[in-house]
Amino acid sequence: MGGPCRRRGAVVSTFAQAYGHAPELAWRAPGRINVIGEHTDYNDGFVLPAALPQTVTARVARRSDDLVRVCSAQVPGPPVEVRIDAIAPGAVPGAAAYATGVLGELRDRGMAVTGVDIHLDGDVPRGAGLSSSAALECAVAGALDSLWGLGLDARALVDVARRAENVYVGVPCGVMDQAAAVLSRAGHLLLLDTRDMTTRHIPFDPAAFGLELLVIDTRAPHRLVDGEYARRREQCARASELLGVAALRDVQPDELPGALPRLEPVLARRTRHVVTENARVRGTVALLDAGEDPRRVGPLLTAAHRSLRDDFEVSCAELDTAVASALAAGAYGARMIGGGFGGSALALVDADRRAAVVAAVRAGAEQAALPEPAFLTAQPSAGAGACPC
Repeated sequence: MGGPCRRRGAVVSTFAQAYGHAPELAWRAPGRINVIGEHTDYNDGFVLPAALPQTVTARVARRSDDLVRVCSAQVPGPPVEVRIDAIAPGAVPGAAAYATGVLGELRDRGMAVTGVDIHLDGDVPRGAGLSSSAALECAVAGALDSLWGLGLDARALVDVARRAENVYVGVPCGVMDQAAAVLSRAGHLLLLDTRDMTTRHIPFDPAAFGLELLVIDTRAPHRLVDGEYARRREQCARASELLGVAALRDVQPDELPGALPRLEPVLARRTRHVVTENARVRGTVALLDAGEDPRRVGPLLTAAHRSLRDDFEVSCAELDTAVASALAAGAYGARMIGGGFGGSALALVDADRRAAVVAAVRAGAEQAALPEPAFLTAQPSAGAGACPC
């Protein structure tokens, strides 16, 4: 599983400079895109993500005491230090909270954890909605599982990482990001049923059809801890309660005409998004399973963006501008990805039209006086795994 760790020699040297000794082992975990299925994971629904080539690597070494030290190649300064018994929600600042949160979750599960030195390095863009946080958590969880021989399987690693973010960072995320980071397979999309955690790997090779999945980082800060994400989750839970179902996943599209009038307008819009988004995931998978040209997925992507913008209200000017500009330049479909409130968009484009789409998106941002976007190609990649120190 997984590819080589990045910048190996330089980072090992940095580890030694920070801690005075070499790392014992390393794990890498990827960022992710989500082709379709947004805000469905915490509604027991369906998602269709893929891992990215961009990764976070955690290098670790045991200590003989109970001190946890965390440093990062991307964050200058001395290591953040905390005792294991002092790890608590809100106790550790910044990105180190994701790493120490994994320790806290393992400790809470009664596992034999001790002091550890952790060094992080990665190239998943931060704040872009590509799940750099989940990549960090999963890399740390895998490294510590290997370091201490805890015997966690892949789904346990996913759960530990998700709980670290929920409890110790305070983001009430669903399970999609961590599942994509651990369970993905190169050359495939990951169909995940978030109710029972069953998975199926869907072959996906856009290059074979002359296509590219273009990721547009709008440079709009992607923040999920300011309350809006939690509010959407609460609204979905309330709608489920009023409709008498365990989760919005249990409402079928043909039931919407009878269900929506029972809800106040905001809850009705949230419900309509989740129900129709689950249908769009199924529709996408059906097209790919049938061997159809992936261009036919494009309208589903664009419909998903409209739903996220209008019914779920999690888009923003930067994302709307990027999507509109990409479509005007010939993209077959485009939508915001991730939790929203900033971050990235995804466009399905002809590979030989990439430069034209990039130019159009840049021009659209400039005309709207928005930050200049950055771009990368999404290549479905392998999930987390050990790599050389």
